[in-house]
Amino acid sequence: MSNSIRERILQAAVDRIASVIGPLNAEVHRSPTLALTREQAPAVVLFPESDEVTDRPNDRVEHQLIVRVVALARGTAPTPPETEADALLVAAHAALMSETTFGGHALGISEIECEWEVEDADSTVAAIPARYAIRYRTLQHDLTQRG
Repeated sequence: MSNSIRERILQAAVDRIASVIGPLNAEVHRSPTLALTREQAPAVVLFPESDEVTDRPNDRVEHQLIVRVVALARGTAPTPPETEADALLVAAHAALMSETTFGGHALGISEIECEWEVEDADSTVAAIPARYAIRYRTLQHDLTQRG
């Protein structure tokens, strides 16, 4: 059984991010069901948020997949956690934008927004979430075939 185009894009995104953050001593996690522990930082977390049908030309269906990429870092002197998280997000962003069709599966990717979050209860942890829209097409009757 083949995976959907959406799943192939998500797997490619995880693989790309993992290849660039590994040298930064970080790991990528996809849709964890439990919050990461402090010891698991630095890390990048990828969450698929939604997959909306945006158009139906003929027997094709155009989708917009929204993913959230969160860079997590713990501060260690002299580097503040925001600086470390920013470096992770820069690497993840470059990896996602390096080839915008994800091996021919997508029509393109665009950045939507970025936020900054510092935990009030723990000023040594920072999270920088960024959201991306990935457009792709499938056949109306088959999610595994490009449209």
